[in-house]
Amino acid sequence: MSFLLIVIPGPSVLFVIGRALAQGRRAALTTVVGNTLGAYVLVVAVACGIGSIVERSAVLFLSLKLAGGAYLVYLGVKALRTRRSMRAAFDAHRAGRGGLVTLWEGFVVGVSNPKTIVFFAAVLPQFVDRERGHVVTQILLLGLVFNLMAVVFDSLWGLTAATARDWFARSPRRLAAIGGVGGLTMIGLGVTVAATGHTD
Repeated sequence: MSFLLIVIPGPSVLFVIGRALAQGRRAALTTVVGNTLGAYVLVVAVACGIGSIVERSAVLFLSLKLAGGAYLVYLGVKALRTRRSMRAAFDAHRAGRGGLVTLWEGFVVGVSNPKTIVFFAAVLPQFVDRERGHVVTQILLLGLVFNLMAVVFDSLWGLTAATARDWFARSPRRLAAIGGVGGLTMIGLGVTVAATGHTD
């Protein structure tokens, strides 16, 4: 599930791609680091707050799961409807910014990414073994695995976009196709989140 969510070009990936197309590899990789730091702040928030509450409340767990699944479906439909807007990344020709500014902007995108918020709040608790205890630690470790995967794949997106600027520019419809496939995958992921997992 983490893999599917990470490879789908959502807000963070689109931001990385835009940076790669406009400013090159260094800006893309700095953005990835910022995104990852922002996403891990969400993991900590879930682990210290929602995680312990969800551990004791089947009703809240079910509510989060259904809300998360519904929101992922919504994001998938939205991605399908706006997939052609991905070509706007090619219009970005701003001058390169400093590394700290790029890192901060990546952090803001990562910490405010609704797709990641929903995933951490609704999905991570499903994989916690309550009988072993240490729920907070388990969520922190699961979130760390997610973020390590995200660093790898987001970096690949950024490096590929930076390398293939001319290829993308010759056919912006290729990005639209990526957005369409991502939207369908996100819808499927949302249905899976809502339909599976323990509620006891």
